Amino acid sequence: MGDEKCMVSTRQIVKQYPGVLALDHVDIDIHRGEIHAICGENGAGKSTFIKILTGAIQADSGCIEIDGVTHTGFTPNEALTRLGISAIYQEFNLIPALSIAENLFLGDEMLNRGFVDHKAMNKVARKILTSLDVDLDPRLPVARLAVAYQQIVEIAKATRHNARLLIMDEPTAPLTIHEVQTLFSLVRKLKEQGMTIIYISHRLQEIFELADRVTVLRDGKKIATLVTRETTKDELIHLMVNRKLDETYPKRSHQTGETILEVRNLSTSSLLRDISFTLASGEILGFGGLVGAGRTELARAIYGADPRSSGEVLVHKKAVSIRHPRDAVALRIGLIPEDRKQQGIISELSIKENISYSSFDKVLRGGLISMKRMQHVAQRIITLLRIATPDAEKRVKELSGGNQQKVIIARWLAADCDLLIFDEPTRGIDVGAKKEMYEHINDLAMQGKGIIIISSDMQELLGMSDRIIVMHEGVVTGVLCGEEATQDKVLRLASGE
Repeated sequence: MGDEKCMVSTRQIVKQYPGVLALDHVDIDIHRGEIHAICGENGAGKSTFIKILTGAIQADSGCIEIDGVTHTGFTPNEALTRLGISAIYQEFNLIPALSIAENLFLGDEMLNRGFVDHKAMNKVARKILTSLDVDLDPRLPVARLAVAYQQIVEIAKATRHNARLLIMDEPTAPLTIHEVQTLFSLVRKLKEQGMTIIYISHRLQEIFELADRVTVLRDGKKIATLVTRETTKDELIHLMVNRKLDETYPKRSHQTGETILEVRNLSTSSLLRDISFTLASGEILGFGGLVGAGRTELARAIYGADPRSSGEVLVHKKAVSIRHPRDAVALRIGLIPEDRKQQGIISELSIKENISYSSFDKVLRGGLISMKRMQHVAQRIITLLRIATPDAEKRVKELSGGNQQKVIIARWLAADCDLLIFDEPTRGIDVGAKKEMYEHINDLAMQGKGIIIISSDMQELLGMSDRIIVMHEGVVTGVLCGEEATQDKVLRLASGE
């Protein structure tokens, strides 16, 4: 295609941070009216590329051509209001206490005689929502909206600012299967209306379902831009990781042992009702269900993070009292939470401090913390899990998502846990890191650990689990074993059928 079909072209974009070349002379052409996917492993340069396109950071060298006009840099406000570039990130930029309309007009309120004209803003907001085929009352507080509708409000904000280029960063991460399809329909509608979309996702199936073209980044370099229908998943993976991933899920060869955990008739005051199941040592037990089914709530109740109203928990066939996470830790139960940034890591602390957090008894000497012992414990597990870091002193917030996840696992390995609960273990990490994570989980099961996996990724659930317990609205609707488990059966049970 000729240059006249390009809305945005980056030319020889370079961005360097201390010790890291984030973008290395990157040329990417984005055609008008296309859905252009960008994929790559964590650290490939995707986030840096977005930030340069939106004006959040400036390139060290190179330029951006927009509608044939060359720019060496611009501010976020210029990107949005003058150039029509808007981005929707995984963490929404909304104020929950304000209404939908107030969020759409935040900082640019409509006025009438010096006062905010809520009636006029509501009218315009309703018109925008209707254009997106969304039936929402613009007066509703954003806090009352489900995550999928909050995302739609973000899209509506971009529409109100007459965005011509919409960048979507991992937009389906918090969504259910049905909500994903709703989002896809909306994205296609935006394309039909002439909007250009950059779509960033670790989920390759989404790229093949939605994108016209896909650009692969690796180690800060553009590797290739391909027409989606003319490539394959295997080719994309090879371009992303520069190696062949023969099988996504490891072969299961371990034997299960005695019951390590038994839950009897567990209920909570708000959602869970009479949940019962067992978990054997060496077993990987999957939990499936739609968002709101109660899977995370169950994990938190077992772990002592949330109170239960009735029922009992047995560990190694003995009834135990778990009223606080420290009780679970004492019983050698570890939780790798869904929201690792808020609940799993202490981002400002070092890797070694995060790893030692739940096992200080192993790094004490004379009642005081021994930095030498802490370093030794951390370094051993860093090597074991192949955490990509120059040393154990590096702050966790500076690691990629996959390596942050490894640090949380490392903490529980240091604590020598018998039972590990993984809540969405691979959310937000790339395809290469996913395979490595699956291998680590499988290795833990082979060591005789009891593993619980909560996952919204259907293939992950089917590929990793010995058994799958399916939940719907706080109750167990079915248990599927081995080859009996299929996507269709899981979905039916998850829907309450």
